[in-house]
Amino acid sequence: MIFGRSERGKAPVEPVTLKILVAGGFGVGKTTMVGAVSEIKPLRTEEVLTEAGRPVDDTSGVEGKHTTTVAMDFGRITLREDLVLYLFGTPGQDRFWFLWDELSTGALGAVVLADTRRLEDCFAAVDYFERRSIPFVVGVNCFEGAARYPTEDVRQALDLDPEVPVVLCDARDRESVKEVLIGVVQHAMAYAAERRQTVTT
Repeated sequence: MIFGRSERGKAPVEPVTLKILVAGGFGVGKTTMVGAVSEIKPLRTEEVLTEAGRPVDDTSGVEGKHTTTVAMDFGRITLREDLVLYLFGTPGQDRFWFLWDELSTGALGAVVLADTRRLEDCFAAVDYFERRSIPFVVGVNCFEGAARYPTEDVRQALDLDPEVPVVLCDARDRESVKEVLIGVVQHAMAYAAERRQTVTT
């Protein structure tokens, strides 16, 4: 780009920007996921876990976790020249849920990140998006040493509707995360088209 014009003489493309939430339980890999794929230095609002928070922050299964998100994570990824995703990672603990309504305003869709060792931790996020009719994809973060289950088993355990995509992913791997985000955009577009069709019939 030179002074607002592309080098080939074509007009610059004004990209469509879409907002995607990355949600899930405490210590499931939300901050890692945003950081793995963001093309800018991610904004993080992490604080050190303290003794005062020990009674409410259940670190079983994630004993190595020493920090927690207290507001949000923010990152950006360009999927195509004309399509940019803004990623907002939500805090995982119940006491920060008051932030979710603000963060979800204007969101196209969401990733609910799940850990099969603590699957129940993502029930609240699934319920949140279902109640607000925000389309979401469940991304099963494949932690080292955790048992692997077929996606259909995860779907049944979470009691998901058949149209909700469930995918295996590695929140540390850029390409894996990118595939999940593409899945969210595709699912949200199909969801919106279906709702439009329902309204017109």
